[in-house]
Amino acid sequence: MKRKKNVKPLIQRHPRMVARGDGFKVISTGRHKLKFGDTYARLLGASWHRIIVIMVALYLCINITFALAYLTIGNGIEHARAGSFLDAFFFSVQTLATIGYGVLTPHGDLANLVVTIESMFGFAFYGVVTGVVFSKFSRPTARIMFSNNAVITEHEGKPHFMLRLANERDNRIVDASAKFTLMRDEVTKEGVEMRRFYDLPLVRRQIPVLRLTWTVMHEINAESPLFGANTETLAASESEIIVSINGLDETLSQTVHARHSYITDEIVFDAAFEDILHRREDYVLEVHYDRFHQLKTNKPT
Repeated sequence: MKRKKNVKPLIQRHPRMVARGDGFKVISTGRHKLKFGDTYARLLGASWHRIIVIMVALYLCINITFALAYLTIGNGIEHARAGSFLDAFFFSVQTLATIGYGVLTPHGDLANLVVTIESMFGFAFYGVVTGVVFSKFSRPTARIMFSNNAVITEHEGKPHFMLRLANERDNRIVDASAKFTLMRDEVTKEGVEMRRFYDLPLVRRQIPVLRLTWTVMHEINAESPLFGANTETLAASESEIIVSINGLDETLSQTVHARHSYITDEIVFDAAFEDILHRREDYVLEVHYDRFHQLKTNKPT
């Protein structure tokens, strides 16, 4: 099970099931899809940066629209400068937020009608913003750091597939459990190419507390789907190994989960992880996270 040299990087025909960075790229055709369907779910799944940009843009659009409406009315705002967009804009801001300083006030039935409509928009806007922000903050998340590479190497005289993970928070994940799933292309007896999934049994699938690091291992024996695998066979079948982690966050008292995946170029043969735990003379345990992703050769000298 040795990795040959000068292997060209794999070009994935299939999108990664667990994407890194640039997302899960799939183009859907022939499916009816509403442009604004599942807006709430999309916002929850978006990054904080994108949410802030959307909210600020929507806030400005609402106020600019109503400012133009007040200007169109003409003399609709008491104590405002004639034709002043800034006065109309800031009056809209005060109305949307129900501030009401009392300096700028609506004048006439038409202006009061626009104020009424804007007030309803304000209730809806701030309700949506509050709901999204609260749901985003309160949603339980895990901060699990996965090693950049997985390894296939000898352990206790037998080949094992291994990866390393760590809890990045200064708390504990109780009853943490892991699961490996192999996904690869296969051809059936009828000559049909299929994407199939295989569970990879773990040497230990659960630990009582995840406080520091955990090296998760799968023994590659005769019954393992990885038996006899090498870089070429993994690349040819476009294999992807998915790791799923879940457990109870002791601080949040809620179940958290994380996932990661490794494709052929991220699986290193005949290597091992550098040691990152060190016990000092005063019995204090040091964890060198700066060496978390480093590998060393596992060949006997």
